[in-house]
Amino acid sequence: MTNSNKKVQKIVIAGGGSAGWMTAAALSKLLGKNLDICLIESEEIGRIGVGEATIPPIRVFNQLLGIDEQDFMRSVQGTFKLGIEFTNWGALGDDYIHSFGTTGKECWAAEFQHFWLKGKQQGLTAEFGDYCVELQAARAGKFFSSKDSSLNYAYHIDAGLYAKYLHDLSIKHGVQHIEGIIDDVSIDAQNGHITSVTLKDGQLIKGDLFIDCTGFSARLIEGALNTGFESYSHLLPCDAAVAVQTEKSAEPRPYTQSMARDSGWQWRIPLQHRVGNGLVYCSRFISDKDAIASLMNNLESPAITEPRVFKYKTGRRLKGWNKNCVAIGLASGFVEPVESTALHMIMSSILRLMKLFPHDAISHANINEYNKQTKEEMERIRDFIILHYKATSRDDTAFWRYCQNMEIPATLSHRIELFKDTACVCLTETELFRIDSWTQVMLGQGIIPKHYHQIVDNMSDTELKRFLAGLKQMVDKQVTQMPYHQQFIDQYSKSVPITE
Repeated sequence: MTNSNKKVQKIVIAGGGSAGWMTAAALSKLLGKNLDICLIESEEIGRIGVGEATIPPIRVFNQLLGIDEQDFMRSVQGTFKLGIEFTNWGALGDDYIHSFGTTGKECWAAEFQHFWLKGKQQGLTAEFGDYCVELQAARAGKFFSSKDSSLNYAYHIDAGLYAKYLHDLSIKHGVQHIEGIIDDVSIDAQNGHITSVTLKDGQLIKGDLFIDCTGFSARLIEGALNTGFESYSHLLPCDAAVAVQTEKSAEPRPYTQSMARDSGWQWRIPLQHRVGNGLVYCSRFISDKDAIASLMNNLESPAITEPRVFKYKTGRRLKGWNKNCVAIGLASGFVEPVESTALHMIMSSILRLMKLFPHDAISHANINEYNKQTKEEMERIRDFIILHYKATSRDDTAFWRYCQNMEIPATLSHRIELFKDTACVCLTETELFRIDSWTQVMLGQGIIPKHYHQIVDNMSDTELKRFLAGLKQMVDKQVTQMPYHQQFIDQYSKSVPITE
């Protein structure tokens, strides 16, 4: 059954920024031969532009687009990222790194945390993260990658430069860039589909499929189609952020920093030419004025921009695809940036759309499957982020007491209890955050399991000691041989392929 008998040939992307230009670049490069694609953007409308930290799947997206990494990193003034350092989240004075790497080795019945837990009970002093190359490289300020390297990493990028980079790529592949502001949206009275948008200058733009990349305003998916929104604000209490850019004052760390504050948390993202900073906070517990003061008092270097406040709502559109309109990016939903998932969710939405792209007319089956997958992805990422707030022993401020005592989804409660009792993390195949991620965050925030899997006891104490020592030695050796992060970037920027 179809919503419309019309073949999809003309695609209209409303809005630019990272969401719009990632969509335009992917569709034009990978599906563009049979499509007419235009993107409407106005310089008068500002961009949020603070999503400068990414996670590893962005590398797959870039590869699909045929992007050369060295050219990309020079163009976006990028640095490399091996994980996120969390400070003061579990308790004041605590810190840990959620890295992108695999920790230790597992067996068929039990992951590495089970072996580590027994070792810890026997007096082992090494931390769980000591057995992860990416985590130890991050702590040492080191980085290395080549075509033969297995290091798992992502990027810190300038979001504005990234949009420009993708703009140029999109134009090269035939995307039409239209400057203008959407003034009106026309709806077909019979089937409820969007037929066209009218710009302020009177230009009428028709389309078969409309992609809403208009940010929080959700101009098409909500403004025109009244799709509806499910709020996560009772689960993710922060609803505002203030951002500022500062001078580069030191060699860039190969990780993002997330520092818990009295009523939220502060980010620090190092680029080649500057540092991105911001404070995410809950306006019920701190005023905008005090949030700005808190951020400005905790900068490592002088500010080069004025602090900018923006408000947001956590949650998701009830349908990411409604009628002939697909929302991508902030128009689709937002779960806050503590795990750098914003650009990833843009990417996954684009790939999902391309996999389910209508061969002929738009079908209900495609729409329903897209919305089902989008809902599942959002809820799984939401639960992982809630974990950071809920799993805290902090009771020094009203905000953290609220987080500690708030109701959480049953799905998350089950995972926490399962890990507490058995050290097990049970996931579905399609989840973004894998066992290492859940284990690093739960251990990092003070959730220590009571028991480990009994299969570990098949290994003698001497064998276990030798096994753990050998793993740690292997990690230490790899990290020792790596260059420092800044050294690698300096070599990388010379357009010389890195081979060893």
